[in-house]
Amino acid sequence: TGICCCPLHSNFFTYETTKSVVVKSWTIGVINRAVQLLIISYFIGWVFLHEKAYQIRDTSIESSVVTKVKGFGNYSNRIMDTADYVTPPQGTSVFVIITKLIVTENQVQGFCPEVLIEMMVIVVFSSAGILTGRCVHFNATFRTCQIQGWCPAEMDNVDVPVMLEAENFTLFIKNSIRFPLFLCFLHRGNLLPNITAEDIQKCHFHPLKQPFCPILRLGDIVKFAGQNFTSLARTGGIIGIKIGWVCDLDHSWDHCIPSYSFSRLDSVSEKSKVSSGYNFRYAKYYKQENGTEFRTLMKAYGIRFDVLVYGNVSEAGKTCTSWSTGPLKSSGGGIHI
Repeated sequence: TGICCCPLHSNFFTYETTKSVVVKSWTIGVINRAVQLLIISYFIGWVFLHEKAYQIRDTSIESSVVTKVKGFGNYSNRIMDTADYVTPPQGTSVFVIITKLIVTENQVQGFCPEVLIEMMVIVVFSSAGILTGRCVHFNATFRTCQIQGWCPAEMDNVDVPVMLEAENFTLFIKNSIRFPLFLCFLHRGNLLPNITAEDIQKCHFHPLKQPFCPILRLGDIVKFAGQNFTSLARTGGIIGIKIGWVCDLDHSWDHCIPSYSFSRLDSVSEKSKVSSGYNFRYAKYYKQENGTEFRTLMKAYGIRFDVLVYGNVSEAGKTCTSWSTGPLKSSGGGIHI
């Protein structure tokens, strides 16, 4: 017996339409129009006007940062300049201002007792080398383990002063950025076109009075981050200087300007009882006339500054010729910092 395909064919070649029902009711009509108005308002007000979903966005910012610190401090009867208290010296986006130093001089390779540190009522031994297994006299009262290493061993629990002049040091920041998606819009920088050499020499950054000045006082940076400079200089810490570039190219390209914000980045370390603050060690090496090597070991406490640049640029497909494509230049000629 054959299988009839007529029902299948007849169902395939058919046309269906929904039945429309008109309800004449003021209540239902108002609700219907209100829902439609709400949907239209959401797309126009939120999606298009607020979020600007029609725009092309680029968050992959390319940035370079150059920094330079100026100021002189008086520390342990020595005048300190930038070569003494700034590390690393290359003027990068991450650098440290040294505010306190514990110095151990004339260390040579040899054997010596490890250091005894009294913490409240607890006696702690701080090893600064390889233990030899021998017990030797630390002083007339205590015996400690002998170490092999740089001797005499470092005593880092001594009380030393803080270089408070660092609060008035100044920081110059030069930041250049570009967004690779908008290749026709060349570089932008925090040295705005209308700034002059005289402005650079006189201005100091303030978020309200002088928000575009690239000269920042270190004490102000710490204050804007909600910290006390004296306490931070004593224990050390990490401060973030954030430069934000949030640009909407539907407006004039001149409106693409930087904004600054400040915060402490090591807030967890600040509250830690185990390892609070920020410090590091480095040494300077010398040789005696007989060829014996010796060194000066320094445990440095300081404020580390991290310059962080972020950005977001958007536009609705305008052509490159709509905007200025020339590099930014200072109208005041050369600027010497």
